[in-house]
Amino acid sequence: MSMLTLKGPHWVTVRQHRLALWALAAAVAASLAAVVALRWQAAGASAPTGTDPLRDLREPMGYGGLAALLLPLLAGAFVAGPMVARELESGTYRLALTQSSTPKSWLASKVVAAAVAAVASAAAFGQIHQFGRLPLSAMDHYSWSEPGPYATLGTVLPAYCLLGVAVGALVGQLVRRTVAAMAVTGLVTGLVMAVLGALRWSFLSTRTVTSPLGIPFPHPPRDAFTTDFGFITSSGGRLPEWACPRSSSHDLCPAELDVTRQYVDYHPYAHYWPTQSVETGIVLVLAALALWGAFAVLRKRHP
Repeated sequence: MSMLTLKGPHWVTVRQHRLALWALAAAVAASLAAVVALRWQAAGASAPTGTDPLRDLREPMGYGGLAALLLPLLAGAFVAGPMVARELESGTYRLALTQSSTPKSWLASKVVAAAVAAVASAAAFGQIHQFGRLPLSAMDHYSWSEPGPYATLGTVLPAYCLLGVAVGALVGQLVRRTVAAMAVTGLVTGLVMAVLGALRWSFLSTRTVTSPLGIPFPHPPRDAFTTDFGFITSSGGRLPEWACPRSSSHDLCPAELDVTRQYVDYHPYAHYWPTQSVETGIVLVLAALALWGAFAVLRKRHP
């Protein structure tokens, strides 16, 4: 988005917050430089036998993926506070409305600028994370189902960024206090992320593998995400894995429990994109409702 091609309130918005935009671009560039350095270091590193040769890459990538989850909260807080509430609190928004700018275009310029910047940054962080995790793709302890890789490698993170922007536009007008609006927006956006994160693996039914007693638990496919495991009784009921005291022979289950088999529930990698699609759809609907609410509040206060 070049400032030379922007006009009216869009030009004003980008100019007002150009330092934040430059800081965001610098964060993306710094992340790319850090990942390139980590990849280069990991490629030339040697580790003693029996240790993780990619530990110095795996741990920073894990933390980086989790850090990317803060982007929707930061985007929403910035829209709610510095972009909307601060202008309403100080009264400077009235100046924009005297410059042949309607209330709708005033708010739309802020939403569009923030949404483009946040979504572009989320996509960039996703590509950087994808590049950094390539040597780790075959590692069992760096799964696609972990919160960081799950969000950054798909469409969920950009969708949450749009939700944060929409919630920020709504809360900023309702609260009209910079710090309070930022806090409320971060809390609401974070709460939605936490709830959907807890529910996402229930969107699709799990698959199950079973095995008879007396042997170790069955193994799902190598790239699968295990969600539960335990025992099955003769009536088809399920018992948790701690219901039976285990021994090296894996067969010490009390007779009164009537255990006949053992099971493992899992999600195959094939469930990744369908789960992403469902969660993204839910988040976009919530974002659309929040954005509708933001403009509804604007119309009510500035008919």
